[in-house]
Amino acid sequence: MSDGRFRLPETPAALVLRRAVRSWLAEFVTPGMPAVAVALSGGADSLALTAATVVEAGAKGLPVDALTVDHGLQAGSDRVAAEAAATARSLGVRSARVLPVRVGAEGGLEAAARTARYAALDAARAGCPVLIGHTLDDQAETVLLGLARGSGARSIQGMAPWSPPWGRPLLGVRRADTGRLCADLGLSPHQDPHNASPEFTRVRVRTEVLPLLEEVLGGGVAEALARTGAQLREDAAVLDALAGELLARARDDAGGLAVETLATAPAALRRRAIRAWLLAGGANALTGKHLHAVDALITDWRGQGGVAVGGGTPEARLVAERERGRLTLRRHDRSPAR
Repeated sequence: MSDGRFRLPETPAALVLRRAVRSWLAEFVTPGMPAVAVALSGGADSLALTAATVVEAGAKGLPVDALTVDHGLQAGSDRVAAEAAATARSLGVRSARVLPVRVGAEGGLEAAARTARYAALDAARAGCPVLIGHTLDDQAETVLLGLARGSGARSIQGMAPWSPPWGRPLLGVRRADTGRLCADLGLSPHQDPHNASPEFTRVRVRTEVLPLLEEVLGGGVAEALARTGAQLREDAAVLDALAGELLARARDDAGGLAVETLATAPAALRRRAIRAWLLAGGANALTGKHLHAVDALITDWRGQGGVAVGGGTPEARLVAERERGRLTLRRHDRSPAR
């Protein structure tokens, strides 16, 4: 149990980690929050996050629970998970649990593992926020990958420090600092072989692309990418608020949208409003192609048919259509007779 007995050494890395976690807790912890959980993989980032969180959350009287997901993708993964949980207990967490999961195949190994991991963490968190050890380096990789996809500003915003229930206190901390703190504590982080496998795009960005950019551009690239993501999130928050007002004006009592109201709005607001409407209506796996096709029902109307968006069922498709000056979102039977 976190009783204040665990202390971090007064090293530069410890001070960086403590400051980052303290700032996050001060901004996002709300009265009545029962505890905080940490997603602990056993790697350096999550171990350093756990250590700093035990100290800083403990100072606020908040217990810390460690949640370790065992993906079962490698021989001995159960042992690695058990060792991570044991280390967390030595750092002073209230509890440490191992969550075995079964990873599917949809979307590739990385995506399937991520889906299984977040589902397990969500089921086990018992109403608490879950802190994740993503660092500034991870943020830079995410922004760069989003830029390469070319799917708009939203894709290069990177990760938010708080996207309930997921908290990311270390987005301003370099990966080198988490490694140094583990060394200061005498911890031996687990080295996941997947993090060095070139078959994964993110690994190649980490080990090849970003180092080359740092060399060619003279350093500071990771910080610049992370800073760009933060600036875009600030801009997006304003645009999303304005789009929400537009959506409220355009929506009718039946849940449809008035084309005339949307057609006169700036494109950036109109598309955000359409996106929010589609998501609220059950659309999932929404792509830029879907969004632009629905937008064309407003701005380039030639009598075209509806646009199927993700979120249907085996029996019915979810379709956005234009009819009598309104956008509607309905499920259409998939049967051949339809």
